[in-house]
Amino acid sequence: MKLKKSLALFLTGGLIAGILAGCGPKSEPGSSGSGEQKDSTVIKIATQTPLSGGSATIGEAIKLGAQLKLDEEKAKFKDLGFELQLVPYDDQADPKKGVANAQLIGSDKSILAVVGHFNSGVAIPSSEVYEKYAIPMVSPANSATDVTDRKLKTVNRIVARDDFQGPAGAEFAVNTLNAKKIFVVQDKTAYGTGLAEAFIKAAEEKGAEILGFEGITVGEKDFNGVVNQILSKKPDLVFFGGIYSEAGLLIKQSREKGIDVPFLGGDGLDSSTLVEIAGDAVKNTYITALAGDSTKTEEGKKFVEKYKSTFNKNTESYSVYGYDTMGLVLKAIEDSIKANDNKMPSREQVRDAVRATKDYQGVLTKVSFDDIGDNDFAKVFIYQFTEVSYPPEAVGEINK
Repeated sequence: MKLKKSLALFLTGGLIAGILAGCGPKSEPGSSGSGEQKDSTVIKIATQTPLSGGSATIGEAIKLGAQLKLDEEKAKFKDLGFELQLVPYDDQADPKKGVANAQLIGSDKSILAVVGHFNSGVAIPSSEVYEKYAIPMVSPANSATDVTDRKLKTVNRIVARDDFQGPAGAEFAVNTLNAKKIFVVQDKTAYGTGLAEAFIKAAEEKGAEILGFEGITVGEKDFNGVVNQILSKKPDLVFFGGIYSEAGLLIKQSREKGIDVPFLGGDGLDSSTLVEIAGDAVKNTYITALAGDSTKTEEGKKFVEKYKSTFNKNTESYSVYGYDTMGLVLKAIEDSIKANDNKMPSREQVRDAVRATKDYQGVLTKVSFDDIGDNDFAKVFIYQFTEVSYPPEAVGEINK
C-alpha cells in the first residue's frame, strides 16, 4: 500500500507540474522565450500585399521579388551575425485586413521593416499603424498622393505619384492620341479616384472635354450600365482609374458593344491578368505604368531569368520592384547594424536610414528619397497592347 501511495503521489505531482508548465507564458514565433542571445539575431522583413482575391497576381509578384532578394542577402547577413527571415502577410486588398496585419507586424519586435503595399487604399490606413510602431514601410507600387503627403516618418515609395502619372497620361492622350472627348471611369478607391481626378484636371487644361465621370465598384462583374453611357456619349477615348481585374471586364464588355476607341489606364492595369480577362479586346489599350521593362538592361535580363528559374513563373510588372524595394530596405538595415557597433538596430534607426537613402541603384530603379519619402528619380512609362500578349509594347517614357 505504501508503494502504491508513493507512486500515486509521484504521478499526481508530475501531472500538476505538467499542467503548470502548459499554463506558463508561451514563446512567440521566432523567440525561444529564454532571452538567449541567438533570438536577438533574427531580423524579419514583412511583405504586405494581396495574395488572394482579384489583385493577387501583382501581390504575389511583389512578394516573390522581395523573397528572391532576401534569399540572396542571407549569406551576407549571416556573416554579420544575423539571420534574415521573410514574413509574408496577405492584406487581401482590404484596408481592414491591412490594418489588422499591421497590428500583428507591430507587435512582432523582430520585424524591422515592411515591403508593401500594392493598393494605396490599404497602404494609407495601415501605415498609420506602422508610424505608431516606428516600422519603416517602403512601397514598390503605391501612387496615391496621400501616401506620402501625410509626411509620416516611416512611409516611403520608389514609384511615381498620381499627380505625376495622371498628367503624364493626359499629355499622351491629348497630344499623341489626339483625344478631344474623353469618358472617365474609376473604381471609387483612393488610387482609382485620385488618378482619375489628376488625369481629368490635366486633360481639361490641355483642352479636352470630359463627357462623363462614372464610378464602378471593386468586384463588380457586369458593367452594362456604364458601357451604355460610354456608347451614347461617343468619346474619342475612355480612361479608367482602377485595377486590371475590373478593367479587363470593362474593356471586353465595351468591345462587345462596338466601342472600338482607345482605352487608357494607369499602372493598376499593368498585369498579365488584364490580357487573360480581356482577351482579343485588349488590343488598342494603353497604360501609364510606374514599372519599367526589366528586359531592357543586362541586369534586368539576369533578374528575369533567375526569377523564372526560382519560381517557375514569368515576371510581372512589379516583380522587379519588389526585388529592388527589398534591396533598398536591406541596405538600410545593413548600414544601421554597422552604425550600431554591429549590434541589432532599433526600428527607429532603420526608419531613419531608409529615409536617408540617396542614389540607391537597384536592378531597374534608382532611388533618392526626399523629405516626405518620394523618389526623386521616379518615372512614368507608356505602353501599348498591340497583341494579345504580355508585356505590352513600350511607346514612351516620362521623367519626373
